[in-house]
Amino acid sequence: MLEILYQDEYIIAINKPSGLLVHKSFYARDAKVYAIQELRNQIGQHVYPIHRLDRKTSGVLLFALDAAVLKIMNDRFATREVEKKYLAILRGWSPEELTIDYDLTNDDDVTQNAITYFHRLQNAEVALAFNNKPTSRYCLVEAIPETGRMHQLRKHFKHIFHPILGSRPHGCNKQNKLWLENFDLKGMMLHAHQLIFNHPISNEQLILNAKINEEFSKVGTILNLDLSKYQ
Repeated sequence: MLEILYQDEYIIAINKPSGLLVHKSFYARDAKVYAIQELRNQIGQHVYPIHRLDRKTSGVLLFALDAAVLKIMNDRFATREVEKKYLAILRGWSPEELTIDYDLTNDDDVTQNAITYFHRLQNAEVALAFNNKPTSRYCLVEAIPETGRMHQLRKHFKHIFHPILGSRPHGCNKQNKLWLENFDLKGMMLHAHQLIFNHPISNEQLILNAKINEEFSKVGTILNLDLSKYQ
């Protein structure tokens, strides 16, 4: 059963598990289960995805329950009237805050402007030897993408040399292998923890929060991060 965060006659939001595709994809033809069909079967009616999350990204995922509401919300996403907040665990100690304005090229070789603001929440250093050093450093950040390009956060954090832990291919393969061998980490430490927008019909502000998953919590414990407010 999918965890439902909010539901009325117009929209529904879930806490998407890591590893679940939103819909069928050319890039993941091995998948047999999708969020659209799972939610449709769970609530007994058709659903329309308003936005997307990567397969390995967990967190708030919003659907419309009819085509008219879908258009309203698509327009609001396009005009940046919806605020998306993500938690990510990065390699190294990032700047305290930064706006990354770095164009990205999509699969059709079209270059698009992409902007991400983030601020660092906590630092961590653990006794995990890497690159001839006795310890490894990481940090927890909150990221707010102003644009919605494919793999934007993963590519932007790699661009500033602080890749998201567990990200493949836009990450550090050596770090991912280190965590796989030492802690059996297979997921990616990126979670869409909050969505803020005005309701498409009532225009009332909604703030939807999604708790982190078990694997994100486990990594937080290993790194001695305080994730209590997100659990």
